[in-house]
Amino acid sequence: MCCPSASLAVWSSAWLHGAAASDDVLDAQRVWGEDHEVVAADPLGADAFDIPVAGERPAGLATFLTALRRLGAGPARFVLPVPGDVRGLGGGGPLTEAALRSGEAVVFAEIGYGVVPETIAEGLLRWTVHRITTAAPMEYIALGEAEHGLTSATRDSAGALQSLDVARERPGVRAELSERLRRTAHVSWPQGTPGRALRVLQRAEEIGAILALANADDPGGALSASAALRRADALRPLHDAVRTARFAAVNETIRVFADQPDLLP
Repeated sequence: MCCPSASLAVWSSAWLHGAAASDDVLDAQRVWGEDHEVVAADPLGADAFDIPVAGERPAGLATFLTALRRLGAGPARFVLPVPGDVRGLGGGGPLTEAALRSGEAVVFAEIGYGVVPETIAEGLLRWTVHRITTAAPMEYIALGEAEHGLTSATRDSAGALQSLDVARERPGVRAELSERLRRTAHVSWPQGTPGRALRVLQRAEEIGAILALANADDPGGALSASAALRRADALRPLHDAVRTARFAAVNETIRVFADQPDLLP
C-alpha cells in the first residue's frame, strides 16, 4: 500500500525509537526493490551522511539508517507533493523539485535533510539525500478528519463515479479492479502500527484503484475534451481526499512511534 517513502518514513521512525530492528527495516523495503542505493545531491549531504555524491558508487540503505541515528534525526515526515501544494518541503529548491518529480519524499526536519526515491531499473531503487533550504513546520492532519474527508468526497463524487461505472459496458471491470489491488505492493508495517491508520490506508488504496480505472476508461480516446475535463473536475476532490488520507495515516503512525517511550537501551 501507498509508496516507498511511506514505508521508509514509518519503519525508520520505529527503528529510531527502538520499536523495530534494523534488519526488519531493510527487509520491509524490499517490496519496492531488491536493491536500494543511497547518494547525496551535494557534497554537504555526502559529508553529513558519509555517503557518496550522485554519480559515484552509491552506499546502501543500512549506511543511511546509521547516519540518521548518528545525526540525531527526529521523527520522519512523509510528504506527497503535487504542483501547487508542496507543504512540508520547506519551499523551493532541489528537494522540492525532486519530490515533485517523484510525487513523494521523506523529510527529517530536525536535521535539515530530506530523501527522495527514484526507480532506476527493475528491482533497483535509488534514494537521493537533499538539504532542506528553508525550515517548514510540520503540518498535522488528524486521522479522523482525513477519514471524514474521504467519506464526504466519496459521497459527493458518487454521481460522477456512477456515470463512469463501466461495469455495464465492460463486464470484466470488477476482475480488473481486483487485479489492480492484487498487484498493489503488500507492505509490511512495524508491530504497534495503529489499526485505524491501516484501515484508512487500505480504504484510500481501494478508492485510488477505482479512480485509476475511471481515469483509464477512455478506449481509443472516445471522450471529447470537454467530457474528459468534466470528469477530471468531478473526481479531483476524491483524488485530493485519497492523497490526504494517505498523508494523515502514515504521519499518524509516525507520531505514535515517536510518542511512545524510547525502547532503546
